[in-house]
Amino acid sequence: MPKRKAQFYLMSFLKHDLKAGITVFFVALPLCLGVALASGTPVYSGLIAGIVGGLIVSIISKSELSVSGPAAGLTAICFNGIQEMGSLHLFFLSVSLAGVLQFTLGKLKLGEFTHFIPSAVIKGMLAAIGIILVSKQIPLLIGYDQPDFWTNELVNVFTFSHGFERVEGLLDRISPGAIFLVLLSGSILYVWKKYLAAKLPFIPASFITVTGGAALAALLPLLSANLRLDASLYVNVPADVLKQISIPDPGALFSGVLIWKYAVIIAVVASLETLLSVEAIDKIDPYNRITPQNRELMAQGTGNFISGLLGGIPITAVIVRSSANAEAGGRTRLSSITHGLWLLLVILFAVPLVNRIPYCVLAVILIRTGINLARPALFVSVYKQGREQFLPFIVTVVAILLSDLLIGVGIGLTFAIYFIIKHTYKAGFVMQERREGHYTHYVIETAMNVSFLNKKKFRDTLDAIPAYSVVEIVTPEQVYIDHDILEILHQYKAKARQRHIDLIMRGVPDVDTLMITGH
Repeated sequence: MPKRKAQFYLMSFLKHDLKAGITVFFVALPLCLGVALASGTPVYSGLIAGIVGGLIVSIISKSELSVSGPAAGLTAICFNGIQEMGSLHLFFLSVSLAGVLQFTLGKLKLGEFTHFIPSAVIKGMLAAIGIILVSKQIPLLIGYDQPDFWTNELVNVFTFSHGFERVEGLLDRISPGAIFLVLLSGSILYVWKKYLAAKLPFIPASFITVTGGAALAALLPLLSANLRLDASLYVNVPADVLKQISIPDPGALFSGVLIWKYAVIIAVVASLETLLSVEAIDKIDPYNRITPQNRELMAQGTGNFISGLLGGIPITAVIVRSSANAEAGGRTRLSSITHGLWLLLVILFAVPLVNRIPYCVLAVILIRTGINLARPALFVSVYKQGREQFLPFIVTVVAILLSDLLIGVGIGLTFAIYFIIKHTYKAGFVMQERREGHYTHYVIETAMNVSFLNKKKFRDTLDAIPAYSVVEIVTPEQVYIDHDILEILHQYKAKARQRHIDLIMRGVPDVDTLMITGH
């Protein structure tokens, strides 16, 4: 039996997590490089953060689908911190100290406040990130070889201070070879997904796209000299990356207040982005698994502590990588660990090969992930749920695009709370328990008004019901139940089947739940 069980897990890993890990690797690699450049640190700092996020954080975390690594939302903080402190080593020391603070927050069990963030706001965050991801690939698609488009959100790609003043330079850098290669790579991705993916499910489409794109890039000059890609359009990882790593001096910890100032800022912002991301990724987990958020903070804290010591930039759980993992069919943390191993192997043995990959080919994969996050069907679905859901959703999307992730989520949350206060006066439920033969019968009757503030109470109560029970959920007539509560109730159906719970719902309205599927 143990041998058969081991064979089952091995086959599951080969079929799902290995493929997803390769896909996430191809998504994470350009992000690690780009975020490091935008943060004002050496390229290897982003790779170290990606490796630590994959190997260290994934092992400690209990999240099966989230993938951690350097996040674009922290680039401005990193850049400003380095400029103000005037030293990379002091900044890396701040990153390590931020990790200690995060670990402490998790140990004190202060990481579950995101349960109170409405579903519409989280969906808006997902959609906005998808739009930002797609928009930031546009310069890569046409051969723009400067890293400054990674710096912040959408408006920093096309703003008066960042884009319009550089339109002339952008047009001058258009590469016919990059455009032609994007069309070929996009065709490879489309053909593979439509006609061959089902026949060869163990080979990820991203792997075929990247390898095919790299091979075509080498062949393009044979067709025309004008199609040759400049060296700046290829990934550029230093061959001696390990020799550039230097551990910061702990003795400098009390050399100035700036180290502590940026440690606190990084800890707070990284924790918020992480908790929002794992809340979002839990919503697209087909197995309805819930991430222990205090454990996640402890895992992230450990990762940032190690990343800073090795000269890496701050780490968070990143929804872009995590969504790519879920969309590629990842099942367990092994996919994230695998992506970390690939990043490690890159800097050890495969730098010359990776340096032959054009950025524009990687952009094709990122665009596909972004479109999946911000697909039109999501906007239509939320719109059909009514203005109480759609307005906070669209406000969150617009606010993030015009500011940044945290400010946008804050604005969306404020808008959602306005509707809850307006429509909800009383919330909660009553649960009665009685014994019937060998079974325990639970009757949960909702109040006349139930808001998202009861999300955690509903979830904890349902999760605490033992297996082989009978659960009856009753909603009275003319009841107002927030969409978040309805999602929890309907998502509980899968958990009930797994626990052999006889679930009866009386008067509970049907609702669409967010789900991303793929291979």
